[in-house]
Amino acid sequence: MRLVFAGTPSAAVPALDALLGSRHEVAAVVTRPDAPAGRGTSATGRRITQSPVAARAREAGLEVLTPVRPRDPAFLDRLRQIGPDCCPVVAYGALLPRAALDIPARGWVNLHFSLLPAWRGAAPVQHAILHGDDITGATTFLLVEELDAGPVFGVVTEQVRPADTAGDLLARLAVGGADLLVATLDGIESGEVVARPQPAAGVSLAPKITSVDTQVGWARSARAVDRLIRAATPNPGAWTVCGGTRVKLGPVAVASAELTRLAPGELRVTRDDVLAGTGTEPVMLGEVRPEGKRAMRAIEWARGLRLSGGERLG
Repeated sequence: MRLVFAGTPSAAVPALDALLGSRHEVAAVVTRPDAPAGRGTSATGRRITQSPVAARAREAGLEVLTPVRPRDPAFLDRLRQIGPDCCPVVAYGALLPRAALDIPARGWVNLHFSLLPAWRGAAPVQHAILHGDDITGATTFLLVEELDAGPVFGVVTEQVRPADTAGDLLARLAVGGADLLVATLDGIESGEVVARPQPAAGVSLAPKITSVDTQVGWARSARAVDRLIRAATPNPGAWTVCGGTRVKLGPVAVASAELTRLAPGELRVTRDDVLAGTGTEPVMLGEVRPEGKRAMRAIEWARGLRLSGGERLG
């Protein structure tokens, strides 16, 4: 089939690579426009950076379409001129209007990183970790105007490992999902794969998680603190406050309840570790990054601040 691929972040690149190595023809790529990257503001010289998908597509010599809005007439006209049979989508990042959905004869086939109807929305991997799921996966489905609600072509499952961050889990799903996407398109072309409606039961939503959501509440259980930090790693990052300064937190380890008892947020500094109290057992802090400084081991941070224990986070 003749394809136009839509995607933006690095998690979409394995799918593009898999399609480039398949029997299908990738005629062009649709991605989000170039955007500022790095710290500061555009006024202070933040560099404008293309998306990971745009970079890979240009490397492969593909035409790259970057509409500000997918409803733009110029974009829709160009898409009609290319004449795709099908448009595979992986984390494109913008809602597609009916005018775009109607262009490919075989529709837009979305690869979503959850087992639909669970975790419809922008952050399915983060929510799977945040809520303590043991199993997640990836789903291919026919895109419709309702959010992630179209009929399903196929699924693959993936175990959520105890130490998985959102970045770890997404990297595995991106690779397994790429294979699923190619198999789905092969099956659509041959007529061997048919989309089936999603069940009405079991729908859950996965809205975007921002830094507003990722401040650690130390009165929560140690397991909940652990899951929040892993779900927010690498982006947007979990954080707390110490001495009036915001500190980003890397993954923690849940300590034995018998090791020590600490009030929520209370710190204890040992020779090699820094422990923080929660609503249950304490956690051992891993990597921390004070605002405006480099990332470092928690014990290095504590020694630099001359923390002796008894201080409070939050």
